[in-house]
Amino acid sequence: MYKSGATTRLRFLLLVLLSAAFWASVLYFRMTMSAVRTAAPASRYTHDPCSGRYVYVHDLPPRFNADMLAACAATEPVWRGMCAQVSNAGLGEPLLPVELDDAGEDDGGATVTVPMGWYATQQFALDAIFHGRMRRYGCLTNDSSEASAVFVPFYAGFDLARHQWGYDIAARDNASLDLARWLVGRPEWRRAGGRDHFLVAGRTAWDFVRDAINSSDWGNNLLLLDAAKNMSVLVVESTPPGLLGAGGNDVAVPYPTYFHPRTDAHVLDWQRRIRAADRPWLMSFVGAPRPDDPGSIRSEIIAQCGASPSACRQLGCANGEKQCHAPGDIMRLFRSSTFCLQPRGDSYTRRSAFDAMVAGCVPVFFNPESAYLQYRWHLPTDHHRYSVFIPEDGVRSGNVSIEETLRRIPLAKVREMQEEVVRLMPRLVYADPRYTLETIKDAFDVAVEGVLLKVAETTRR
Repeated sequence: MYKSGATTRLRFLLLVLLSAAFWASVLYFRMTMSAVRTAAPASRYTHDPCSGRYVYVHDLPPRFNADMLAACAATEPVWRGMCAQVSNAGLGEPLLPVELDDAGEDDGGATVTVPMGWYATQQFALDAIFHGRMRRYGCLTNDSSEASAVFVPFYAGFDLARHQWGYDIAARDNASLDLARWLVGRPEWRRAGGRDHFLVAGRTAWDFVRDAINSSDWGNNLLLLDAAKNMSVLVVESTPPGLLGAGGNDVAVPYPTYFHPRTDAHVLDWQRRIRAADRPWLMSFVGAPRPDDPGSIRSEIIAQCGASPSACRQLGCANGEKQCHAPGDIMRLFRSSTFCLQPRGDSYTRRSAFDAMVAGCVPVFFNPESAYLQYRWHLPTDHHRYSVFIPEDGVRSGNVSIEETLRRIPLAKVREMQEEVVRLMPRLVYADPRYTLETIKDAFDVAVEGVLLKVAETTRR
């Protein structure tokens, strides 16, 4: 009986120990899982600054980009000085300090030197400049499956310039057709039919819709290709959606200017200088007349400017005159003018409008297609904030005096417009592709953000 009782007590004690161990294990497990659940959200929701911003860059065969730059000397007969104009990552040759000084006088340290990022940039050099900026984009990925957009570094504008003169239509279209075949065969294309792809064609959209323009022999058909209609194409001037049979997917971005800052400090310093600049001229104009264009009002503008020598100054661009092609002369004039007259040129838009705003000069437009219907990512919707609009019909008929119109604007309003132009300036310039701005967004940054939003909206639809 004693042995039986002892055995029973021993079994009971063992059962208690096993039960205690079991519940201790359960408690430890629950505490561990609770800690994991507490820590999990921090890990799961850690902010990725590149979320929704990743870009994958196609590694195109060099015939679509690098070979064009390497063969720049061969284009000399049709594109004079191409090698110099695409040097320095597409920025062109650096400007000498004296070229942007105010007539060689001491203006309190306002001389612009090369280290501050001034170059004789060709207005159609955006293909290489944008590609260079993309190489330093902070959210590149080698995994196309996690990319929100796919960049196609095809130098469409350079290709057109090389083949526009002295080549037949087949030669002009060859590279665009070759690119389309290459792209549609890629797995990245099949994911969304190319709707998440974008490229830069650094000229006006009119250069890439040849067959949509009646009796035209100009340009190629890049924007009319089925593949291109799916992509977003950044150009310096877009066409009205549906007007020419293109996909309506061309978006206007600023022309390259002469200013390519390397640091935030360069941007802020230039803003300070143009804000404080002395502007003795009420208005100015840089450009040549267009006597063969019945729609042009340049002759009227030149006449009105000439009739107001104390209020208006102009740089002549007639045959043999080089003033309007000298960056120093242009920027000096714009920096000394309150208003800069911007009638349409060979097309609706002008690079001059951006040069003027970079100099802190308020642009005066005469046709809404010159800016208001173009640069929706880079310029405010309310165009009265930064510019003046004078309908060209009134100028053409002689019923509108440009000088009187500008003098009627209250001084306080002029100051507001000038300040808005100074504020907008950083988003109208392309930073030096070999450097990186820290906090300031340039025209490239604004364009990429626009592409990402456009692609996201398209894929949602």
